[in-house]
Amino acid sequence: MKRVEVLADAGSSKAVARIAEKYKAVDFHLSYQVEDGRQLMQLLVTDDNLQEVLDTLQGILGAQPYARIVVTSLEIVLPKPPQSEKKKPSSATETREALYVSVEKNVQLNLNYVLLVILSTVVAAIGLIDNNVAVVIGAMVIAPLLSPNLALGLGTALGDVHLMRKSLVTNFSGIGLAVVLSIAMGAVLPFDLTSDELIGRSSVGLDSVILALASGAAAALSLTTGLSSVLVGVMVAVALLPPAVTLGLMLGIRRIDLAMGAGLLLAVNLVCVNLAAKLVFLFKGVRPRKWLERERARRSMAAYLSVWLLTLAILVAAIYARKILPP
Repeated sequence: MKRVEVLADAGSSKAVARIAEKYKAVDFHLSYQVEDGRQLMQLLVTDDNLQEVLDTLQGILGAQPYARIVVTSLEIVLPKPPQSEKKKPSSATETREALYVSVEKNVQLNLNYVLLVILSTVVAAIGLIDNNVAVVIGAMVIAPLLSPNLALGLGTALGDVHLMRKSLVTNFSGIGLAVVLSIAMGAVLPFDLTSDELIGRSSVGLDSVILALASGAAAALSLTTGLSSVLVGVMVAVALLPPAVTLGLMLGIRRIDLAMGAGLLLAVNLVCVNLAAKLVFLFKGVRPRKWLERERARRSMAAYLSVWLLTLAILVAAIYARKILPP
């Protein structure tokens, strides 16, 4: 359950009470009135009704710029509701607003992001060169590549151009930095091509498509259900960082043939992760509150899905072409 505190004009109390009754709030009561005439109202709402309550409250309080809505998570509520009153748990427990805050704060292109990309790239490059799986996994743990990709999918679902633009800049800046740094390391560090971890990232097949789709879907599901995304972030990083580092290393030693394979794997994984995330947000019904924003989001979602699907089809054709045509 969540506690929803509404601080609004005292005349809005009856409307808020009707909302509490309509969405079967477990509890509703009026609290104290502040000096400026605003009334504090508190509702105890189940997770499956929270989004509808917030949308309706924002609708009736939109004309009050001084109104505030605060949502607090509750660990325990006693007494427990009778079994007959319990509803089927919602398939998505996180509200639109919570999703946005969770994603937006982690998509900033700042010094911490750049440092984490640099550190994870260096660690991944060493692990790939030395054929050390544990080191490669360690690089995935610190790679900050999950949030920008989720932000792009969420921005598309909400029709938020600003969030989409910010996520694209952050995502491609991080991947570009990883490739450039890996090129420098490949040109400076002496190594041979005996590492299975390194060679494995220079080839691509349909299994790579399935892995990346699963990674993107798991990431979006972890976000919408409010579960920990740490392990899912590692999975997404596995799909993106090693191919980017391999691409840079191969370019650094001028092995264009292997670099093309790593670049194709990186492109396939990037497209699949974002495509799967967008499909999950669409399936979960994540969309804007207002009708006009919903129409804009629907058009942007259709356009982006079409682009990603077309791009994926071209990349799969390229995979088959590499297998059929002689090197």
